[in-house]
Amino acid sequence: MSYDLIVLGSGPGGYVAAIRASQLGMKVGVVEKSELGGVCLNWGCIPTKALLKSAQVFDYLNHAAEYGVSFDGSAKADLPTMVKRSREVAAGMSKGIQFLFKKNKIDVMEGFGKVLPGKKVEVKAEDGKTTEYEAKNIIIATGARSRQLDNLPIDGKKIIGYRQAMVLDKQPESMVVVGSGAIGTEFAYFYHTIGTQVTLVEYMPNIVPLEDEEVSKQLERSFKKSKMKVMTSSEVKSVDTKGDKCKVVVKTKKGEETIEADIVLSAVGIATNIEGIGLEETGIKTEKGKIVVDEFYRTSVEGYYAIGDVVPGQALAHVASAEGIICVEKIAGHNPEPMDYNNIPGCTYSVPEVASVGYTEAAAKEAGYELKIGKFPFSASGKASAAGAKDGFVKVIFDAKYGELLGVHMIGANVTEMIAEAVVARKLETTAHEIIKAVHPHPTMSEAIMEAAAAAYDEVIHL
Repeated sequence: MSYDLIVLGSGPGGYVAAIRASQLGMKVGVVEKSELGGVCLNWGCIPTKALLKSAQVFDYLNHAAEYGVSFDGSAKADLPTMVKRSREVAAGMSKGIQFLFKKNKIDVMEGFGKVLPGKKVEVKAEDGKTTEYEAKNIIIATGARSRQLDNLPIDGKKIIGYRQAMVLDKQPESMVVVGSGAIGTEFAYFYHTIGTQVTLVEYMPNIVPLEDEEVSKQLERSFKKSKMKVMTSSEVKSVDTKGDKCKVVVKTKKGEETIEADIVLSAVGIATNIEGIGLEETGIKTEKGKIVVDEFYRTSVEGYYAIGDVVPGQALAHVASAEGIICVEKIAGHNPEPMDYNNIPGCTYSVPEVASVGYTEAAAKEAGYELKIGKFPFSASGKASAAGAKDGFVKVIFDAKYGELLGVHMIGANVTEMIAEAVVARKLETTAHEIIKAVHPHPTMSEAIMEAAAAAYDEVIHL
């Protein structure tokens, strides 16, 4: 069978590209070896947020008295039921993709996809049967998996990756989380909140190391205030899993320390799924484990494209989706604007939440900008006080010369919902004074963006 477009992978890059292509009149087929929606919908973004919501509800109940609410008995965390709810949410979302594919007349080929020369795709079904398809265009959107370190081999029982962390049948008493990117930080928060004794180990000097340093320091303070153990500038040297508990040897500035834990969660980044998918046979170039593409996601071979985690750029669901749309619009002969990778929001859904976009203070200085910086703490926000969520702040970074908004960094309640304002403002090349003069509703957490901008220009009212 012949198609206008075949997409390998149905994650947030692949399924979005397929639907947009169908809207543009293409006959589309999608190859998927497991669940529709890929890791994000089934084992990543969505089910983790369901788990985090359960942890937040549990936390609210434990602090109900602070809000003038009393109830008899004590709250109990029921991990299997939390996991069940999380899986139901993921299944519902995956069914939603099935509906969208049907609505957009997109064919699904179940099996492992491999690109072949001559614009062909081979699909190997579970029973070993292979089928060949032709397409005018092929998009590779095969995503990524947990990266494994030699000294931290995932066995699925005592040393686990994010997938196992989502479906544990029994709550561990203690856990060491290795790596404090978004995945590690969110799981550390989740398990710590429901009562597991968590140690978060980070190789870099700060947790959430890609964030602005002030945000990282604030999150570390918040975690430590909640009695989580946080170890920075620390490296896991080895894990002994022979006994009942794991013996984790951690190298710190002060020397080696051995920590005992039931479970070790490895959250040290991702590895791309580019092995065995025909890149070598087809002649598609790769570099440092990523497929080489131009600004419209064309690979080194005409008619073959790649998007998402398999190409350079931030490994985020919303990036993959945007890349998919740009890619198929270019294929369809439209004139899409290339992606601005410096205007991509990043979010971490712990409590407090972290959200940011653009330059950090250090990166802006390194780029040679003269800066005006404004900060507004949530301790001065009426809405934050009323909500009992005074931890955190909004930090805005402007170019002193033209008032250009270079970066926005937030930590606090609901900041993952607030960051889009900054993304749109930067896209529209909004200046500091336009933000200050844009009336924000009161009382809201979002007022802090306006107040932080005002603080940068010595016009802040509520500080």
